[in-house]
Amino acid sequence: MQRRQFIISTATAACAVGALGQATAAESTVINYGGSAWLGHYPVYVGIKAGLFAAHGLEVKWTAFGTSSSRLSALLSGNIDMAGTGIVSALALMSRGSKHFQIVGTPEDFGRVEGLFVRSDVTSVQSLKGKKIGVTFASSSHLLVLDLLASAGLNPDKDVSLLNVPAPELVAALQSKQIDAAAVWTPHFNRIRAMPDTKLLADDTAFSLYKQFGVTPGPDVLVVRSEFAVKNSEAVRRFIQTYFSACAMLRDKPVEMAKHLTELTNLTLDDQIATIKEASWYDIGQQQSLLKAPGKFVDGVQKLADLLTAHKQIDKSPSVKDWINVSYL
Repeated sequence: MQRRQFIISTATAACAVGALGQATAAESTVINYGGSAWLGHYPVYVGIKAGLFAAHGLEVKWTAFGTSSSRLSALLSGNIDMAGTGIVSALALMSRGSKHFQIVGTPEDFGRVEGLFVRSDVTSVQSLKGKKIGVTFASSSHLLVLDLLASAGLNPDKDVSLLNVPAPELVAALQSKQIDAAAVWTPHFNRIRAMPDTKLLADDTAFSLYKQFGVTPGPDVLVVRSEFAVKNSEAVRRFIQTYFSACAMLRDKPVEMAKHLTELTNLTLDDQIATIKEASWYDIGQQQSLLKAPGKFVDGVQKLADLLTAHKQIDKSPSVKDWINVSYL
């Protein structure tokens, strides 16, 4: 992907530095971050392009990955230091006892930019019986589909055909009628939503845990490699503070922030603004409450782990709180 250099205004830089304190060049630390075009990575991309990390003595290098699982593999192998990830991939590692990473934040609630699309003649989940549903396996969209089918009394192994399709290929698969329905997240969500003769049957707010816990099928979390965090605790703290400043800017200045993101997502500016606005962005002041255990969010993620185990997506349900570290906040 071709990169453009964005120039930060003096006023913006001064404001950002004032929040955390001026960092000198001698304090500059390189942090390798794993991202993608998914909105959970917007705070980092904005932070890089708007110069927020650089203003706090951090050189954040961006590496794109197609899936959360590949991103976490790179984290565990030491190729990247921090990453955003859907919790499903993290829970898969946690279920196997991996202690090589820590959860240090959650950026947003994306309940309205992931969902199940169907052709216009499909009126309910029950009417998907006998249909082909395209979804990326072992993803939050996959769990959404399994949850919706279970709620409708449909067996995913007998009543429908679930096809493992990489998210970027779902648009073409639906257009060519290789599948009858598709479950996907933004930016692919936006492209399918714009297709004729297609409608959104359910988004993440229809997920069984959403109303009680506010938890989507795969909440986004910010993770750090444990070894890196121990050796670079101050840099991790500065990264997290800056990261959540960017979250607040996405919430409060969506039009301004969208201009930094269209290069990453290839969405139109209007669609990009709408996508930012459809998510609920959390700031640093909300993190202690969100990540406390027991608490609504952590309890919801624990229930999510239990549900993944019931659907045979992970081997066993880990104790989620054991991976959460709020000391950098």
